[in-house]
Amino acid sequence: MNAIVVRLSSSPFTPILEYSMTIVSNDPSWWPLINASLISSYFIVAGSVAIIYDWGLTLGKEIELIWRQRWSLMTFLYLSVRYAGIGFAVIIILFSVPTISMTDAVSLNMYNAYDWISVVIEPLLGVIIIARLHAMYQRSRKVLIFLVVIFLAITITNVVIPAISTTLITGEEFVLSGTYECIFDFGGDSLFLDSTTWILGTVWEVLTLCLAVWIALKHFRELRQHSTSGIIGDCFTVLMKTHVSYFVSFLAVSCFEIGAFSPTISANPYSLESQSYAGFSQIFQSVQLFVLGPRLILGVREYHAELVANSDTASAMTSIAFQERVHVSTGSSV
Repeated sequence: MNAIVVRLSSSPFTPILEYSMTIVSNDPSWWPLINASLISSYFIVAGSVAIIYDWGLTLGKEIELIWRQRWSLMTFLYLSVRYAGIGFAVIIILFSVPTISMTDAVSLNMYNAYDWISVVIEPLLGVIIIARLHAMYQRSRKVLIFLVVIFLAITITNVVIPAISTTLITGEEFVLSGTYECIFDFGGDSLFLDSTTWILGTVWEVLTLCLAVWIALKHFRELRQHSTSGIIGDCFTVLMKTHVSYFVSFLAVSCFEIGAFSPTISANPYSLESQSYAGFSQIFQSVQLFVLGPRLILGVREYHAELVANSDTASAMTSIAFQERVHVSTGSSV
């Protein structure tokens, strides 16, 4: 069953909606919606396949660098994000493919599960970012307190808002020309609430990127002045590569979100262009959360493992590889 998200009050098909029973229709007037749902499902499946493919691609590294290592907070965060992503991929396929039949209640529950996975994963990724910045700022307590206070304020708001939005959502099952659809009605101020969470998320991502870039430039400048680089310079390079990749993906999603308000896209939400636009946005969001998110940890641990294999001074990288309570033994601890 494909989850078609529309506001019923503005839908051209509103007059025939009946919440007491499943609507069955072969009316050609529904074909634009059916075609839109088919196009949307192709992109959703592609994004889900990307998540599962990346998991299979990195499974060997995951076993070696995550499962066989000492368990820590970062181990828990990595596994939570990685395997929630797989669950996310399965759920979104089940309620988005129009050839899969579900009742309106089941589809609504699956939509809520899909929505809440994103709500839960974003704070987990925030904790990973805080841990990285805390290490990069030489375990500064002031930086940690600053980040935690802002993070908690944004996270609490972004959890309360979806909780409110969930109570406003209703859905109805449709069988249209042999395809199964579920049309959701977002009542009240759901669009405003969703925009608020997006704005707060953007503020957090921009803040953390600025802090990461600033401390990285500062360290690179100090290393250049002292004509040294080595492990510390290399580890900052690894951290910045993974962080910038993650932020670029977030920036792409944000641009798609803003562009969705353009008259060209919003004028005909069932057109090929609009559905393709929304599809690419969905793919970028899935990659950001469930591919680049876990790689924030895996990339650093992989670098640490290579350092252990190739250098006797690998212990200097220990704390930046998220081994808690161990400090870098060089002049510039991270």
